[in-house]
Amino acid sequence: MNIFITGTSSGLGFGLAKHYLENRHSVFGISRKINPDLNAFPNFDFLVQDISNFNEVETNLFSFLKEVENLDLVILNAGILNGIKDLKDTSLEEIKKVMDVNVWANKILIDTLFNSVKKIGQVVAVSSGASVSGARGWNAYSISKAALNMLISLYAKEFTETHFCALAPGLVDTGMQDYIYSLEDNEKYPVVQRLKQAKGTPGMPTPGEAAVLFSSAIEMAKKEESGIFLDVRKLK
Repeated sequence: MNIFITGTSSGLGFGLAKHYLENRHSVFGISRKINPDLNAFPNFDFLVQDISNFNEVETNLFSFLKEVENLDLVILNAGILNGIKDLKDTSLEEIKKVMDVNVWANKILIDTLFNSVKKIGQVVAVSSGASVSGARGWNAYSISKAALNMLISLYAKEFTETHFCALAPGLVDTGMQDYIYSLEDNEKYPVVQRLKQAKGTPGMPTPGEAAVLFSSAIEMAKKEESGIFLDVRKLK
């Protein structure tokens, strides 16, 4: 397969890229920095790009994929988390930054990909349980992932020959979790406590372990209605 993945330098994006590369698929990665472990694979092509720079993304992506006629799978993985705090304490500037990366960059990516490539088989946006839970403290992140779910639902109605889904990966031991672990205990934010307790347990898989589960869920998602939001933990 030809697979396009954003945010391949670390975390789940890195785990997914490595998983697919080891299974001899061709991976086109995009991230702000290079991960040398992936560059060792001859079937890996990489574009250094900050996806929040919208004008650059559109121009550079066209050049990056100029020889590619079809993509079997697109995984929109790149995303950011702002500080865990109440929404009333979160500035519009913080919210805008999160929305730009987690939502609007993905709109630019989807539009550019469909203008660049003749055929795209499946588009998977990495969502989160926070998009539906309304857990206190997750403010802009929850809003952005809920908006991402709707973005995917709307595109599914426009590009009917491509299967779309927003897929929550569950807990993954990434740099984002490192930030969560560093927070002081606060009873206002029970989800933070739950994530801390999951560290080092089977409930918090490594990026490599999570990539295997997530890739299986991607295949299962094809059986569902295009545009749907799914959670890996509820798929069987």
